[in-house]
Amino acid sequence: MALYIGLMSGTSLDGVDGALADFSGADINTRGAAYIAFPPALRAELMALQAPGDNEIEREAAAAIQLARHYADCVAALLADAGLAAADITAVAVHGQTIRHRPELGFTRQVNHPALLAELCGIDVIADFRSRDVAAGGQGAPLVPAFHQALFGKAGSTRVVANIGGIANISVLGGDGAVTGFDTGPGNVLMDAWIARHQDREYDADGAWAASGVVLPELLAELLREPYLALPPPKSTGRDLFHLDWLDARLAVYREAAPADVQATLTRFTALSLAQAIQAHGSGADAVYVCGGGAYNSVLMSELGAALGKQVMVASTQALGVAPNRVEALAFAWLGYRFTERLAGNLPAVTGAAGERVLGALYPR
Repeated sequence: MALYIGLMSGTSLDGVDGALADFSGADINTRGAAYIAFPPALRAELMALQAPGDNEIEREAAAAIQLARHYADCVAALLADAGLAAADITAVAVHGQTIRHRPELGFTRQVNHPALLAELCGIDVIADFRSRDVAAGGQGAPLVPAFHQALFGKAGSTRVVANIGGIANISVLGGDGAVTGFDTGPGNVLMDAWIARHQDREYDADGAWAASGVVLPELLAELLREPYLALPPPKSTGRDLFHLDWLDARLAVYREAAPADVQATLTRFTALSLAQAIQAHGSGADAVYVCGGGAYNSVLMSELGAALGKQVMVASTQALGVAPNRVEALAFAWLGYRFTERLAGNLPAVTGAAGERVLGALYPR
C-alpha cells in the first residue's frame, strides 16, 4: 500500500489537521483524520512570529520544537485510529506553519522541524513544499489546485473549489482539464482577529456575532478598495498583508462603529472579495464547493451564495464526499506521494513558476 499522512496547520493558527490517505489505487482513499488543537501559548507565539520581534530566531526554533511534538501527536492519533504501525506508512508530509510569505522577495518561510518529527515518529518526513516553486519564480501558493483537480475535477463540468482558511483561495477546475487558481484575499483572518480583540474568542462560531450586526456600506467599500484584490493572477497573500493594523487603518474614520457591525461587514467583505474573484476567473462554473473552516460558518456561506446569485450552486465539499476540514491535509499527503514518485506538485499556470517542479525535501526516518 502507498499510505501517506498529511499534516496542515494554516493561517487560522488554531491547530493541526491530519489525514491518512491511500494512493494504491486509481482513487484517493481517505483512511482517517485527526485534529490536535494548539495550546494558547503556542498559538500566541506563532501569532507573534508573524511580525518582526525581539530574538525571533531563537523563538522560532523553540516554537518549531513544540510544533513538531504536536505534529507527532497527530500522527500517533491517526495510527491508533487506523490500527496501523509506523512501518506501514510510506511518509508523513508536513506543511509547517507559515510566518512569512514574500515570494516577490524570493522567499517563503514556515516554522517546522521535520528532522525532529522523523525522530519522534520513526517515519520518513517530507517538508518544505513551497520553496522550490518560489525558487523557480513562482508564488509558492496556492499549491492545492492540482490536488483539487485530482480529487474533485469532472470532465465536461467546470467547478470552483474555494478554500476559506485564514486566507481564501480558489481553484477553477475546467471541464477540459485546465486548472487555474490563486489567493483571493482574506478568509477568516480578519473576522478571527476582530472577535479575538473584542470578545477574546478565537473565531465567530457559525457567524453568530456577525449575524447580530448590520453591514456598514461605506466601510465595506473602503475594504474592497484594497489594491491586492484587483491584481491579476498569479498572486498569493497572507498575514503579511491582511492583519489588524491593516484593518485599523481603514477603521480610522469609523471609530464609533459598533463592533458587531464591523464583524458583519468583515464577513460580507470576505464573501464579496471571494465572489468577485470567482465571477472574474471562474465564469461558467456549475458549482462552487467550499472547504476550510469557512465552510462551517453558515452566515458566510449564505453571504457567498447571495453574492454569486441563484444561478451558481454553493455547497461544502461534503457534497462531494470529503469533509471540508480534511481537504488541505489530504492535499499535502498527495504532495508527499507526488514527491516520492518524483512527479510535479505545482501548476505553473497557477503559481507562475518557470515550469513544473517536484516539491519537497526528504528527512529519512
